[in-house]
Amino acid sequence: MRADLPEGERAGKFAGHSLRAGLASSAEVDERYIVAVGALGDIGSTLRSIAVKAKPQRVAPFKALRKALVDDRAAFSADAGYPIKPQKIVWDLREVLAPDDIVISDVGAHKMWISRMYRAERPNTCIISNGFAAMGIAVPGAIAAKLAYPERKVIAVTGDAGFMMNSQEIETAMRMKTAFVILIWTDSEYGLITWHQLRHFGRPSHIAFKNPDFVKYAESFGAKGYRVASAADLVPTLKAALEDNPVSIIDCPVDYAENMKLTHRLKEIKSPL
Repeated sequence: MRADLPEGERAGKFAGHSLRAGLASSAEVDERYIVAVGALGDIGSTLRSIAVKAKPQRVAPFKALRKALVDDRAAFSADAGYPIKPQKIVWDLREVLAPDDIVISDVGAHKMWISRMYRAERPNTCIISNGFAAMGIAVPGAIAAKLAYPERKVIAVTGDAGFMMNSQEIETAMRMKTAFVILIWTDSEYGLITWHQLRHFGRPSHIAFKNPDFVKYAESFGAKGYRVASAADLVPTLKAALEDNPVSIIDCPVDYAENMKLTHRLKEIKSPL
């Protein structure tokens, strides 16, 4: 492209070149996502044209898949094991929240369970740090969510390691009177790292640590602290904490033996379609 052309003319030539190049080659969607039929054109016009020609399906092709998902989520709804299984925690969490309430997930093994099993009923009601996967996001993220939507219930779901990375922000939450709940999945180790180490090496290494007394820790900030002592305690504890003002912290021991069980099950699972 000539550098001595006026800026507008340079832009026009560049735009025309880009358009011609785009028409000459098919869209590259993704290396692992193969398009059966590609539609090239203005997205609004294209979708309207497809809508005119499309016919509604008279069958429910994904009914079996939906049933499999519902059954998978409900399988541990009545489980009484303690420490509590991840599936049970996610089920109980969903049961105590309204469709518009917000869950902020930290990064760790619990994130894998939340992303797999939490039923998000409305847009932007389950916020998960993916991509950079920033440990410690849950508590400050919950403060932000409560400031943005003060009328909604907010729960920060976090592991004990992620919680301790930004637990000092409880002081911020107390000072700003942002009422939300912090649900800590306690296992006294870096659960996701353990999971990866078991998958790749068959043994964990250097992942354990000691926690403070989370109930006393909460009280030292002036917040309310709870410790879940049985699977049956979780729902009433969550309900009580959601009524507190401004901040409550729940220490919930988790059984991460389910992590490797899930890894083995996923290798054998087959689509019902």
